[in-house]
Amino acid sequence: MPGNLTTLCYIEKDGRYLMLHRTKKRNDINADKWIGVGGHFEEGESPEDCLLREVYEETGLTLTSWKLRGIVTFSAKLSKELWETEYMFLYTADRYTGTLRECSEGMLEWIEKPQVYGLPIWEGDRLFFRLLEEGRAFFSLKLCYESGVLKRAVLDGESLDVNYRILK
Repeated sequence: MPGNLTTLCYIEKDGRYLMLHRTKKRNDINADKWIGVGGHFEEGESPEDCLLREVYEETGLTLTSWKLRGIVTFSAKLSKELWETEYMFLYTADRYTGTLRECSEGMLEWIEKPQVYGLPIWEGDRLFFRLLEEGRAFFSLKLCYESGVLKRAVLDGESLDVNYRILK
């Protein structure tokens, strides 16, 4: 499969998500954004292998209950340069063992779910947070960015506007 393969996980506890404020990594496309935890696949990993490894590396937590919620396809263009397409496996988790530790990529913080929308997050993330809130069993979401601005979104084959209304 062409493109980058990644995982992203939102760990849930007491009505909050564990969020990572990306402030420490150099040349980070997510610099100063708040996101979940996750990262790129290593050779031979399944999505679950990558999920468990990345969550442990970034948080010190070992997931004991998680669910694949969707696949998000990112298409991005910066000026005239196209970035390699990214296919992200989006998970939520609600049980884990271990003790939260400092992350080398930024600050980890438990954020009340309604407060997430007030943080500096990607516009497309607002769409998939809505889908998670609705309890969708599984979805495919394509997000097309130009110079960091969300230009197009497609949910399960149907175009959306950025306010999450299906366009007919």
